[in-house]
Amino acid sequence: MKAIVQDVYGNSDVLKLREIARPAPAEGEVLIRVRAAGVDQGVWHLMTGLPYLIRLFGYGLRKPKVPVRGREVAGVVETIGAGVTRFQPGDEVFGTCEGSFAEYVCAKEKLLARKPANLSFEGAAAAPISAVTALQAVRD
Repeated sequence: MKAIVQDVYGNSDVLKLREIARPAPAEGEVLIRVRAAGVDQGVWHLMTGLPYLIRLFGYGLRKPKVPVRGREVAGVVETIGAGVTRFQPGDEVFGTCEGSFAEYVCAKEKLLARKPANLSFEGAAAAPISAVTALQAVRD
């Protein structure tokens, strides 16, 4: 499958389109065929490794621990891991995960919700972090 990956911290020039192995869902995870992925400020922080403090919080000291970028996802459930009860293959979902800038991504069941029928995949992908951040700014 194709994914946007990075091997070193830096600006957008470090991002590369690459063929990588398709992930398999672990227990409690769902494999999603990605239809849309959101871009939020956190993606920039993870791409650049700035502020340096985030590197100490488990994201990789010298290079990114998770090479595929992206944290917001919307798509269709492809397969489910053991113990998953809320979703079935074919369900349209959205939520958060690590590595959504790929054709497929695994996400924890508890971090996903069913996509409302009247919401586009693009809108759903922006909802978990970007839209909530904007809403918080408006309310506060």
